[in-house]
Amino acid sequence: MYLPTIQGVIDRRILVNYRISPALLEGVLPQPFRPKLVRGMAIAGFCLIRLKQIRPRTLPIPLGLTSENAAHRIAVVWEENGEHREGVYIPIRHTSSRFNALAGGRLFPGLHDHATFEVVESNDTFSVNVESDDHTTRLMVEAQIASSLPQSSLFGSLQEVSTFFEEASLGYSATTRPDVFEGLELRSKRWQIEPLQATKVVSSFFDDPQRFPAGSVELDCVLLMRNIAHEWHAQEPLCIAS
Repeated sequence: MYLPTIQGVIDRRILVNYRISPALLEGVLPQPFRPKLVRGMAIAGFCLIRLKQIRPRTLPIPLGLTSENAAHRIAVVWEENGEHREGVYIPIRHTSSRFNALAGGRLFPGLHDHATFEVVESNDTFSVNVESDDHTTRLMVEAQIASSLPQSSLFGSLQEVSTFFEEASLGYSATTRPDVFEGLELRSKRWQIEPLQATKVVSSFFDDPQRFPAGSVELDCVLLMRNIAHEWHAQEPLCIAS
């Protein structure tokens, strides 16, 4: 049984976003998910998030845990009981916490694989390097605070991209069963996004030419969230009929 509510602080969250042809995600997205489009393109990427004071709602702050975490995300829409829904599909999660790796899928939704995180950051610059224990997943971001989104971004403004991700607060994660997805909803006390300028981005998932042919995935924008009090709410699993 999942803990119904977990609360804490998003100390730092970097959102790396790519624009991809929707057709290329047909082999990646399981049913019932379809890409959510922005000006005809799908949006996918990964986030690097440091969580602090994470604990069940009833526990005091000193008992909260801190961890670095990474999640691959694809913005999606789907139909559920005749209702249009939207959020993100999460095929892979990684964490620096042995506890999270053990408890994911048991105490809270989402299987987590353990990884090593190397982080060097200041108030304006960020460098995060992630490698999974099995060496199959590698992520790297080097970025600094920017004054605006890149001119090449699909999003017309910081407000537009902020709203896009705020509306994608519901995530469904892959499980060991292809017809069951575990749900987790992010509810933040406030919502504030800053643009970053990336000098280096690496993703073994999105850079894989077997999955995405060379040149088919383009970096759209990199975003930052800091010091966001929030809650994670477990959702009923999404089960797909055979």
